[in-house]
Amino acid sequence: MSRRPYHHGNLRAALLDEARRVVREQGAQALSLREVARKVGVSHGAPRRHFSDRQALLDALAESGFAQLGDELRRAAAGAGGDFDARMHATAAAYVRFATDDAALLELMFAGKHREPSGALHEAADHAFAVVLELIEQGQAEGVLDPGPVERVGLVLFATIQGIAALVTGGIVPPEQIDELVADAVGHFMRGSRAPV
Repeated sequence: MSRRPYHHGNLRAALLDEARRVVREQGAQALSLREVARKVGVSHGAPRRHFSDRQALLDALAESGFAQLGDELRRAAAGAGGDFDARMHATAAAYVRFATDDAALLELMFAGKHREPSGALHEAADHAFAVVLELIEQGQAEGVLDPGPVERVGLVLFATIQGIAALVTGGIVPPEQIDELVADAVGHFMRGSRAPV
């Protein structure tokens, strides 16, 4: 039977994949453990081997979302080489793309993080956003950015790029303008945060 492999170690991943599809297409409120099991081709009780209830599945999905976001941000920063400006632009663009491609997942990720201020989900979020903090530390070490609390500087940058993502997902700005807007926003951020000569 073609669905049998899910019983041999792939069930958790298959459930998360299906849950992500549901969240992307219909939102988190549409997620049902029973329906996800049906779509994956297992009994309605099978998911309980991995997720005690619907909320546990949602939390695991949010955690995997932060892991993916962190991977994408790290890849973007590494792919831009050693130049700080290039790394900052690439990382900001990668975040906005993730936020607009998976807006419902991102909302779930942040909701879970705020509901549980500690634990695995919080650690996954911190790990993902560590990329941005490391970039700001690089800019400060190179004298490109003003010295100051890294978290506060990071929050200003995050608010800016999250705002762009919200404008796109809200239908206020067309997706074709993402690259230009991110470049403008990061440019303004960099000029406003430059250490005085």
